[in-house]
Amino acid sequence: MPMSLPPALDLSLDLLRCPTCRTPGLHRDRGALRCPAGHSFDIARHGYAGLLTGARATSGDDAAMVQARERFLSTDTYAPIRKAVARLAADSAPERATVVDVGCGTGYYLAGVLDQLPGARGLGLDTSVRALRSAARAHERAAAVAWDVFRPLPLADGMAEVVLDVFAPRNPVEFHRVLRPTGRLIVVRPTGRHLAELRGRVSAMVTIDPAKEQRLHRAMDPHFEATVTEQIEYTAQLTRQETLDLVGMTPSARHLSRADLADTGRLPDHVTVAVLATAYRPRRPQAGT
Repeated sequence: MPMSLPPALDLSLDLLRCPTCRTPGLHRDRGALRCPAGHSFDIARHGYAGLLTGARATSGDDAAMVQARERFLSTDTYAPIRKAVARLAADSAPERATVVDVGCGTGYYLAGVLDQLPGARGLGLDTSVRALRSAARAHERAAAVAWDVFRPLPLADGMAEVVLDVFAPRNPVEFHRVLRPTGRLIVVRPTGRHLAELRGRVSAMVTIDPAKEQRLHRAMDPHFEATVTEQIEYTAQLTRQETLDLVGMTPSARHLSRADLADTGRLPDHVTVAVLATAYRPRRPQAGT
């Protein structure tokens, strides 16, 4: 029996462009998506589309990291961040918006935005096939596609009202291209106080570059103008398992073994959550550019 497309993916085909020849018109052909020129891309049985070709990125979350992320996010410790992202998106987007989440992970933040926009559809992009399994079922109106943010996005020009970038790499040129002129880009990143208690106890935890904000501004300024920035900061009480999952879902997990964590002694029972969430609007292209 031919494989049917997940409903959300079926409804998102008009947004996609063939990553090989950039043409529109991707359509289902048995268990794959095919463009008019004949390029074909698998649809995984878990419901996401695999548009990546050639060498694969190696930075995506592995199975253990995704499992830790799912457990931790299910506690809603990061619910205030999700609510801030959803509020910033809903403040500027029409109800029937298209929302793209770049580096979507398990789809936690995308699902929160779609809950606030009952007529919206979502599309999550990530390199981690294990995370995409979760993203493909995170929300009935969210589709999931394997893609690398550092490549030109396989999306039409001006197709999105909202682009989300939550704790993820950024590609400002491509974000600007796929956003409508009235759209909004929402970027969430940690401050220097984020998880400070953990970094004090676990030496292999990745540090936060104090010049991060300056680098972000330099990268964004040619393409976007910040409209509002919210600071979300609070203390979260954690069980030992929640603390282990929090460490295990971060990039620091790649530098740690279970033995490393066992040797850290008493992990903190609370952490400071401290992030900035900024909504940006696209700058209009200057005449002659």
